[in-house]
Amino acid sequence: MKIFSAMFERAMLWSRHRHAPYYLGGLSFLESCVLPFPPPDVMLAPMSLANTAKAWRYAIITTITSVLGGLLGYAIGVFFFELIKPLLHEYHYWDKYQSAVGAFQEWGVWAVFIAGFSPIPYKIFTISAGVLHMALLPFVIASFFGRGARFFLVAALMVWGGEKMEQNLRKYVDRIGWAMVLIIVVLYLVYRG
Repeated sequence: MKIFSAMFERAMLWSRHRHAPYYLGGLSFLESCVLPFPPPDVMLAPMSLANTAKAWRYAIITTITSVLGGLLGYAIGVFFFELIKPLLHEYHYWDKYQSAVGAFQEWGVWAVFIAGFSPIPYKIFTISAGVLHMALLPFVIASFFGRGARFFLVAALMVWGGEKMEQNLRKYVDRIGWAMVLIIVVLYLVYRG
């Protein structure tokens, strides 16, 4: 079954669309403050791979819009936390929120930087920073450097891999995709058991 090949081809087609940078910016903005939303890497990587000459521009767009979305997440935490609290429970983010609060208490501003760079849901940290009334300027600086490091790393990997990486992905994407499904199922069964 070549499900992942079709998805890869669709992603590459969309990544070459003339409005793709706007979609990338919108996704990056929303991912930083809306539950649940996929990370912008899912668009940034194929866009950077499809057009390596514009990869750095895409990384800048992703970084700036992510930080702007983070500011909205911060405002949500400050002004509307009681309204979104049920959503944190409903979408199973409550434990992650509690972990984020603990991380802030232990690491302070470094928690934002780490969340910005890592696969940890950044939106939880933007909202938590607002709830905890973290100083805004350190929040913005840590967000900018954390998110920027992540997105520029993704763009750099795509530029470095270039056309050869795209060809290899085309060749092996179904194997990689099914291997990931198998790993996720095994991890779920181990975690559940």
